[in-house]
Amino acid sequence: MPQLNPAPWFAILVFSWMVFLVVLPPKITAHTFPNSPTLQSAEKTKTEPWNWPWH
Repeated sequence: MPQLNPAPWFAILVFSWMVFLVVLPPKITAHTFPNSPTLQSAEKTKTEPWNWPWH
């Protein structure tokens, strides 16, 4: 039964993991977002209560 021979399948497994671990991470980390996030101020804005007309 040739399906049980681990030699070609182990090589395929190793090379596919090498692609995942060596080639793809630099491509993913090189991605830049078009809009950089802006920092929000540390001060909280004071919210005013709503003036409900039926109260």
